[in-house]
Amino acid sequence: MAIDYSKIDLPVKEIIPKVIDLLKEEPTIILKAPPGAGKSTLIPLTLLDEEWLKDKKIYMLEPRRLAAKSIATRMSELLGEKVGQTVGYRVRFDTRVSEETRIEVLTEGILTRMIHSDNALENAGLIIFDEFHERSLHADVAMALCRETQQVLRDDLKIMVMSATLDMPQLSAMLDNCPIVESEGRMFPVALNYVGDSDKFLLPELTARTIMNAVQEHDGDVLCFLPGQGEIRKCEGILRGQLKDFAIHPLYGQLSHGKQKAAISPNREGKRKIVLATSIAETSLTIQGVTIVVDTGFTRTQQFDPNSGLSRLETVMVSKDAADQRAGRAGRLAPGVCYRMWSAATNSRLDEQRIPEIEQADLASLVLDMAQWGIINPAELSWVTPPPRGHVLQARETLEQLEALENNKITTHGKAIHRLPCHPRISHMLLYAEKHDLLDLATDLAAIVEERDPLPREAGIDINLRVEGLRRYRAEKHTGGRFRQIEKVAESYRRLFKMQPENDEVDDFETGVLLAHAYPERIACSKPGNNAQFQLANGKIAAAGHRDDLADEQWLAVAHIDARDGMGKIFMASALDPKDLAPMVREKEIVTWDTEDGGLIATKDLRIGNIVLKSTPLQDPDPSHLIKAITVAIKKEGKQLLNFDEEVEQWQARIMSLKKWNPQENWPDVSTETLLLTNEEWLLPYLDKVKRPDDLKKLKLKDILHHSLPWDKQEVLDKLAPSKISVPSGSHIKLKYLQNGNDPVLAVRLQECFGLSETPTVNNGTQKVVLHLLSPGFKPVQITSDLNSFWNNAYFEVKKDLKRRYPKHSWPEDPWTEEAVRGVKKKKS
Repeated sequence: MAIDYSKIDLPVKEIIPKVIDLLKEEPTIILKAPPGAGKSTLIPLTLLDEEWLKDKKIYMLEPRRLAAKSIATRMSELLGEKVGQTVGYRVRFDTRVSEETRIEVLTEGILTRMIHSDNALENAGLIIFDEFHERSLHADVAMALCRETQQVLRDDLKIMVMSATLDMPQLSAMLDNCPIVESEGRMFPVALNYVGDSDKFLLPELTARTIMNAVQEHDGDVLCFLPGQGEIRKCEGILRGQLKDFAIHPLYGQLSHGKQKAAISPNREGKRKIVLATSIAETSLTIQGVTIVVDTGFTRTQQFDPNSGLSRLETVMVSKDAADQRAGRAGRLAPGVCYRMWSAATNSRLDEQRIPEIEQADLASLVLDMAQWGIINPAELSWVTPPPRGHVLQARETLEQLEALENNKITTHGKAIHRLPCHPRISHMLLYAEKHDLLDLATDLAAIVEERDPLPREAGIDINLRVEGLRRYRAEKHTGGRFRQIEKVAESYRRLFKMQPENDEVDDFETGVLLAHAYPERIACSKPGNNAQFQLANGKIAAAGHRDDLADEQWLAVAHIDARDGMGKIFMASALDPKDLAPMVREKEIVTWDTEDGGLIATKDLRIGNIVLKSTPLQDPDPSHLIKAITVAIKKEGKQLLNFDEEVEQWQARIMSLKKWNPQENWPDVSTETLLLTNEEWLLPYLDKVKRPDDLKKLKLKDILHHSLPWDKQEVLDKLAPSKISVPSGSHIKLKYLQNGNDPVLAVRLQECFGLSETPTVNNGTQKVVLHLLSPGFKPVQITSDLNSFWNNAYFEVKKDLKRRYPKHSWPEDPWTEEAVRGVKKKKS
């Protein structure tokens, strides 16, 4: 039974009639509403009695577990019920639903698995993508699969996208021009205080100081955004020593549900509250009493390197939409204030929107999802943001190593991997362990590598210390502490395999062989001289600490590593018996490219990945191996090997601009990274005579790339994004395009534009160029996108100054009718 929304004082109720009317007719709609408007709780409840829903369910996707549980609880409270009746939730390893449940709040990966077990989503009437602006990988995958289901199998399935900060017209265009409903909300004003740019290495101390100033200047509770748990704990320690009358709560993903709930609930003793949170608190959660936000401006994100197959955790500045979302938390319940720990100038340079996770994530799970669906090429689906081709290719290589894919099709083993609710690497390790009676150890390892390291950094890199700590925790029947969450995950894995916990002593080599199966490219052999440095099977070099217990080991299986430039750093690993690696040793004819040694080198090797055990010269290598070696070298160092001159860079920028301006037209990704990673697709026919680095430099890269475009795109490129523009003087002036899609720049001398009243445009007139008007000496005198306004106003000021410096040049009173000239105007004879 739907709720009577007219009795609930939430801003979103004003647009509910329009939402109801649109969903009767439209398959997909977008709802934009600011934080606190009530969209997440009220909208699903008001749709329960709609005729088109019939006896089907509403599934609502949330990007985080805490939000999913909190929203399900709030909706149940509005109905006067317990969670699991009309409204329930499903998150990883935790479900509260029943036969009477009609609204299920899910974390996004759950829906993807549901689709694979039921392609038509027979039980679903409406899928709601809440907080879609967060652009998580799972949300993008689920959206692509739901749209495929809607278009092919279920034309009655409804999709609603809800967000606070997305570029709605652009998203609507990507979703077949679906209608947009917008709620004005009821945001209270939030004053913005720019504190000045902060040193991220002193962030806890600077943040604590800002918070102490804020609570002296303003009433109310504080919500502070920090990049990660480490900064939160340091800042918490400082504040507890200084603000003893405040209730101080950390809030991050690995925290227990009870402590997360305490952070978002009112303080029982009536104390003012300070919540120190990661980006988990940006959306969906209303924290009672907050009128002060302190924003450090930093967030932590995983950056995936498809060349190494490794990710690195980076601390980066937030985007403008995320910063606005954070500031808005201060104005949900009353007028508030936001202290931004950066300058107004820095704010103007922030990216407008956050980068979708799909553009910088490990895509192994996505590619396996697609293969399970029967899709070889993910580009076949309708994506809001297509997955980068280079990342897709790397993911396929990983899945082939794990024996999950063969000839781009999912294997029987791959289907077994896909059935387990974890990353394909962990699934592969668990299935190997099941065959070799090592599941007790593998379930513990799976939990440890997935969760935050429970031991301090000085404990060393040996993962077996973590396994032993977990087993002591279980044996001694602890209920709290650093191993609590790890044991919870390990217990969930044990339930999957219907097994009991094991607390016996650990065999380090068994740990090593399990990790080697999860991360075969991270099998590591010590380098000669053993300076605590190891070569990984993927060719990278990484180091352990000189004094670490594992520094003297000959072989390691590495679980956690930071893929920093140059030498990586090992954080978690196990010793490995080389005898256990025998099944992984391969004899291969290897052709490599060595730029310093002059090009191609051919050998016959015994090796594990890139770790060479024995090598002999090869006289007559397979020609296809020669070309393969060149393409691999280009992937790794092609920016230096190929001639990416200005002409090529401008060709790339023109296409990347069109890709942003016309998202519906499928312009290819021609960023340098993608071109290098996919070079076999466009460069292969030109490599048969390449032997040395000089041969690569001689290739006419611009022509090769241009001819790799589909014929229809070649025809319209010059029309939509011309490389030059004609000006009234008769000159053809080069445009400078930018790969981020910002307006192209036309740098032209002012005298050549006389008579030109309107700013030139590209992209069929939809994109203005930015004019850099130059003096006769080619110095910039004005930057404008409104030429008409320049002639009417700024021109006369510019003229006063430049006429004295360039008296021989034309400086007319009427620039609209004056003849444009390239140089000094010739006198009439």
